[in-house]
Amino acid sequence: MYSQFGKQEEVATKPVEDNSSNKQNKTPENPITEEEIKKPKEAIPVGEVQEQIDKAQIKISAAGDFTLGTDETFQYSGSFVDEATKNDLSYFTKGLDIFRKDDLTTVNLETTLTNATQKANKTFRFKGDPSYAKILTLGGIDAVNLANNHIYDYLQKGYDDTIATLKQYSVGYFGYDHVYLEEINGVKIGAIGFEGWDDTKELRNKVETNIKLLRDRGAQIVLVHYHWGIERQYVPNEVQRSLAKYTIDSGADLIIGHHPHVIQGIEEYNGRFIVYSLGNFMFGGNRNPSDKDTYVFQQTFYLENGKVTDKKEINIVPFSISSVTDRNNYQPTALKGAEFERVMQKIVDSSNQIAGSEWLVYDMEADE
Repeated sequence: MYSQFGKQEEVATKPVEDNSSNKQNKTPENPITEEEIKKPKEAIPVGEVQEQIDKAQIKISAAGDFTLGTDETFQYSGSFVDEATKNDLSYFTKGLDIFRKDDLTTVNLETTLTNATQKANKTFRFKGDPSYAKILTLGGIDAVNLANNHIYDYLQKGYDDTIATLKQYSVGYFGYDHVYLEEINGVKIGAIGFEGWDDTKELRNKVETNIKLLRDRGAQIVLVHYHWGIERQYVPNEVQRSLAKYTIDSGADLIIGHHPHVIQGIEEYNGRFIVYSLGNFMFGGNRNPSDKDTYVFQQTFYLENGKVTDKKEINIVPFSISSVTDRNNYQPTALKGAEFERVMQKIVDSSNQIAGSEWLVYDMEADE
């Protein structure tokens, strides 16, 4: 038992693009056989049919920073590119079955996927070969957030190339002037993303406008990603907290944060969850970060008559960004035993410095 103590965003006013996810690539655990197809189905009583129509549930997963590449000035040996050259791309996703068992997975894509050569004038500039987008589909990632401080590392061409590559590999995307809207199991899910360095009236207007846009287009669940906070800080700052609460008050159902490169806690506010920072996840930006802890946040939403109910069910899954401890081998791996407990306690301790960890009562893993 755990102790409970960049780039200016543009409002998406144009029609929503078909940023459809690759969820159809998620292989079912029990595929239907030819015999089952031919077998007559038993009639379902009318009452049960109506109940199936009126009720639905959707499991959404979120993970932190995906930097599928590196800075070209970094040492090559042991880099993400080195591992990609030596191995099949499936090497990177060996431990990611978790994303094939949900309905929607979103992450923060903190790199460009481009062959562009002109770079931004900044300290670190990340890029990966466009073929690395296949890692997203192999890992069961459906949609990515683009609103972060590295998506323009190779200027406008790098940004445009990245979007073109995501389209080519059928990976959804959102952030800045792009919103994401997908119907899954009869439920419409929308996602938007912003850089949240300052809590300004301008940003608040954009957040409110984009949430309303998705609602007007039928979104029943709205997910908001924020790239915010201070690097290597384990507790969110006041900007993060005030923006998060405003965003929920404006109609968001779940908030996912990233940028600090370390994990931060979770807060429940007005019946919705704020995940302040998921940290790194598949991170080619550092060959051996001192803190390799991360986690996957999952929430199952229950709907009745098209509306999200008050029923809450979450699953916190501690991970390491690497399957080995002496370096980063870019293979995110679910933790077990004492390491699971250590990272879980770390999340709880951070949460207790925000608003407590009463949300543990909704964590299905903690109840087991």
